[in-house]
Amino acid sequence: MALRQARPETVPGCRPVSRGPRFAWIGIWTALAAGPLALAVALASPETTVAQAAPTARVSDGVRPPAEPGGVAEMFVELWLRSDAAAPDSSVAAALRALAPQTELPKRPGSEAGTPASTGRAVAVRTLRGPGGGWTVVVAALGGRDQAVPAAPGSPVAEAPLVRYFAVSGTSGRDGGSVTISGSPAEVAAPDVVAVAESGFSHRVPSSGALASSLGEFVRAYLGGQGTGLERYLSPGLEVSAPKAAPYVRVDIEDVTANAESAVGAAVPADGARARVRVRVIGEDRAGVRWPLAYRLEVIARAGRWEVSALEAGVTAPLTGSASSSPAATAGGAR
Repeated sequence: MALRQARPETVPGCRPVSRGPRFAWIGIWTALAAGPLALAVALASPETTVAQAAPTARVSDGVRPPAEPGGVAEMFVELWLRSDAAAPDSSVAAALRALAPQTELPKRPGSEAGTPASTGRAVAVRTLRGPGGGWTVVVAALGGRDQAVPAAPGSPVAEAPLVRYFAVSGTSGRDGGSVTISGSPAEVAAPDVVAVAESGFSHRVPSSGALASSLGEFVRAYLGGQGTGLERYLSPGLEVSAPKAAPYVRVDIEDVTANAESAVGAAVPADGARARVRVRVIGEDRAGVRWPLAYRLEVIARAGRWEVSALEAGVTAPLTGSASSSPAATAGGAR
């Protein structure tokens, strides 16, 4: 019997192995590790605070204040004084029509037709408001060659004043941002001047007294152009800035008046005595022109002498605890 030769069984060299279970286990372990890992990252990360910007208030959120017509009235008067009906297409006329389309232009004589007038500055001096957004602004026109009107022959006045007053009327829009001029201006008289009380400066201070002498030295140092040495006349804590370019080469004290009798005596009263003082000064500049000036101050007695505790028409900056109690002290150089 023939023996059958046995053949070796062939085994595939590369059996496909299922990876499904392995990926499943990896997914399970990853999910389990994600919780502690995320917690560790959160603890290690720095704490960050996100600030949310506050909402910005818009103009439309509130009521807009009415527009101030003073500046528009000033520009309108300046343009109107420069305009001419003989040049209706000029840039001045175009700017004027943009403000008030119904405005009539002044007509100049033939020799000056079409020539822009030389006007000075227009300044709003009074504003009156009416119902429904209406307003009227009185504007003072200063200077300008065509505003000097020659007087009639034989008149003692050489020419008319160089200040004219015009009333400009218009309305402000409901939104508070628009201003409309109704038409041509109206020339009016100067506003009434109300007499201002002199706050009781009824006590004349003698020129030989301690107060007049101290104030004279202070004013000369203040207007002398240097502005140095003022602190010796001031109360502690008070700062006064002198004019930087004072043109006065000589300063004379005309008179000194006070509102308190304690300032009149030759001797300085006890510490703490106060008074309001008016000093009239004549300052002479380098050209020889003499300028009348008036200063109002507050003074206080301390250590046997008078000190300035407030200057009511100058650069005054009282510090905390200063002796000054004047509400009238204002910023700005006094001339």
